[in-house]
Amino acid sequence: MSTLRFQALIEASTRKPIQFEETEKKSVIFGANVFNGKTMKHYLTSEAYKAVQGAIQHGTKIDRKIADYVAMGMKEWALSKGVTHYTHWFQPLTGTTAEKHDAFFETSYDGSDPVEKFGGSQLVQQEPDASSFPNGGIRNTFEARGYTAWDPTSPAFIFGTTLCIPTVFISYTGEALDYKTPLLRALTVMDDAATEVCKYFDKNVKKVTATLGWEQEYFLIDRSLAKSRPDLMMTGRTLLGHTSAKGQQLDDHYFGSIPTRALTYMRELEHECMLLGIPVKTRHNEVAPNQFELAPIFEETNLAVDHNCLLMDVMEKVAERHDFKVLFHEKPFKGVNGSGKHNNWSLATDTGVNLLSPSKTPMSNLQFLTFFINTIKAVNDSESLLRASIATASNDHRLGANEAPPAIISVFIGDSLTKVLAELEGVTTGKLSPEEKTDLKLNVVGKIPDLMLDNTDRNRTSPFAFTGNKFEFRAVGSSANCSNAMTTLNAIVAKQLRQFKIEVDTLIDEKGMKKDDAIFNVLREYIKQSKKILFEGDGYSDAWEKEAAKRGLSNYKTTPEALKARASKQALDLFSELGIMNHIEVEARYEIELEEYTKKIQIEGRVLGDIARNHVIPTAIRYQNTLIENVRGLKEIFGKDFESVSKEQIAIIKQISGHIEGINTKVEEMTQERKKANSLNDAQVMAEAYCNKVKPYFDIIRNHCDKLELLVDNELWTLTKYRELLFTK
Repeated sequence: MSTLRFQALIEASTRKPIQFEETEKKSVIFGANVFNGKTMKHYLTSEAYKAVQGAIQHGTKIDRKIADYVAMGMKEWALSKGVTHYTHWFQPLTGTTAEKHDAFFETSYDGSDPVEKFGGSQLVQQEPDASSFPNGGIRNTFEARGYTAWDPTSPAFIFGTTLCIPTVFISYTGEALDYKTPLLRALTVMDDAATEVCKYFDKNVKKVTATLGWEQEYFLIDRSLAKSRPDLMMTGRTLLGHTSAKGQQLDDHYFGSIPTRALTYMRELEHECMLLGIPVKTRHNEVAPNQFELAPIFEETNLAVDHNCLLMDVMEKVAERHDFKVLFHEKPFKGVNGSGKHNNWSLATDTGVNLLSPSKTPMSNLQFLTFFINTIKAVNDSESLLRASIATASNDHRLGANEAPPAIISVFIGDSLTKVLAELEGVTTGKLSPEEKTDLKLNVVGKIPDLMLDNTDRNRTSPFAFTGNKFEFRAVGSSANCSNAMTTLNAIVAKQLRQFKIEVDTLIDEKGMKKDDAIFNVLREYIKQSKKILFEGDGYSDAWEKEAAKRGLSNYKTTPEALKARASKQALDLFSELGIMNHIEVEARYEIELEEYTKKIQIEGRVLGDIARNHVIPTAIRYQNTLIENVRGLKEIFGKDFESVSKEQIAIIKQISGHIEGINTKVEEMTQERKKANSLNDAQVMAEAYCNKVKPYFDIIRNHCDKLELLVDNELWTLTKYRELLFTK
């Protein structure tokens, strides 16, 4: 009997829910640990408060004297809540968050006069060194300087006893070393481009904000059970394990009653989120056993991204108190649904208008159609860049599976809007006649309010779907930092809006067209040019894969294939032209993502080889020896007739021997392929070698191990099984 596995099962099956009682309404505690506007008014001078608000709303700079006042107020607030340390909280290119804690406590040069100190210089900029973070060749290890700089648009918050100050992370020479910096640049470009287009419809619009509402899917596994699986602890997913007889086929977990332990965990998690100003609203069971989801209210994109990064950290810390392990991996279990992080994206004006929501007035609907069609055109022209923005080793397992969209990027808009675009496309070229304008405004565009919310269906197989008043980028992975996808999406739409304005203004200035005519003419051409990206059918079907190839859409099924678009001329020109990233920054990210892919496959290969040889084979041999002893005993009893009564045991012995041989052979071959791949110098070639030469062994080795799991005595099997991982509540 495996002590670790069965002890873990005993611990898991006897756990009681942790008692947690909410004593105050969520509306009362929301943002209590956030240095938000309400708190600033109390702790800052009027001048300092106005300066911070100006930076948040208009991007104006805060001078160092004002920064001192802000730091003073922030410190007093933090100390009043028992805080002892502060940190610049940033998002390096590891995909996680980073922090280095410094105490407020300081002394004079002779060690006397201790004091709590925190000034503007510590608030605005720090040099955390951080030389070991991925940099893609931007700097050498001995050139250690990396600077963090305060981002006032994302409020500081208290986590534990630490004041966390959201910051960007840049190199000594100014290149971005994080996810936040390019995102902030992309959002600024989007604001400028969208505001200019909005002025066609409303001169009062002065700012457009890109909004984001993410949906976080995850698994909750008892911590003891997770610790009994080396693959879960080291890679976040099970590298082997036979599927459970009962999985998700009865759909009985989806939207079912939330298990008591999980619900108690969720309640404490939501409490912590409220304190941190993360507006989580929805919770429910997902499709797979022990899989769940939570989702917040929409926020400004930069803040939403920060909140999602913070949330994942909070989820893990709260899970420890409830003896859970949170799995964010996109595909932790074979045979059941994986997890995504659907990114619901829209645009909102400072006048309170959602630009992707229709209205009852023709002119407002023309505005809606403008942003709706331009977004489709942007995806049509840059689908390979969007695919690259969500390419990771873990997401490769999920894309194209039953619960996730395929690797082919397409746009779903529903039957109603498809008909609207078809009617708009059918208008005659040139200037619109009065009859055509009336027909479009009243009969076509005017239909949209009656159709949108009630008749816009969802398509779970679509990676980019319009869902009523927003686009849902469903292909983003559950473990991803949303910044990658959101930087790319906002960049391509911003560029498209810039181009749209140029074309409309040209028709107005050079052709003498009226504004409405010019807008309709340009939109009509965009509809014609974007047909290949629109797809309303089953994205999982073989027919769509063939159809997509005919249309010229990319179908990059692996990360090394998809990432080539990251360093393409299109990508380099796009980000450089918009001032989001220069060539060095783009190429650095390409190198980092290739290296990350390679390392993850390398780690998985090593872990799989270790488990197969040090767990599976010894267990199989132990059981095989038991069978051999049984056969010997039968021979003693039955003599020459023993073969007829022991043929099944002998057959099992032969099967076990065959699988042991298969494991040993394939692990050795995989190891040799890994060594060959490691000798390659080019990052792209190395990633492709790991993808095409090393990774294929995973399924072969797993198959042998999983067959042995079915053959070997359950009492001897050392690895916690799927039925135990997925159905222990």
